[in-house]
Amino acid sequence: MNREHMTFGKDRIVGLVMGVVIAYAITAISFIATATLITYTGLQESAVPVIVMITCVMSVLVAGFDAARKSSKNGWVWGILAGGIYAVILILIIVWVSGGFVMEMRKVMLLLLSLVGGGIGGAIGINFKK
Repeated sequence: MNREHMTFGKDRIVGLVMGVVIAYAITAISFIATATLITYTGLQESAVPVIVMITCVMSVLVAGFDAARKSSKNGWVWGILAGGIYAVILILIIVWVSGGFVMEMRKVMLLLLSLVGGGIGGAIGINFKK
């Protein structure tokens, strides 16, 4: 039985970490841009939850894409893994900043969208040359 696709080689781990780091760079830029727009324009704060979800989905698509490019098989699995890591880190940051954990539908949606978005990004990324 060929277990090549199940191993966590150095290239795959680097690809996974780089995908998540790039996703957080995209997230940070988007959040800073959103904060700037709220401060200096008429953009309402009520738009923030939608912007956060869109940003997270776009970020995990990129994370999944990048993570899967370093793999030869099962890109969707690497994408889901990247999306899951992204979501868990973001939820931990939210818990840390807010001072406590409260299970909300937003957090569940964030986790689900991150897993699905990462899987889609991984399915796309596996089909691109390294």
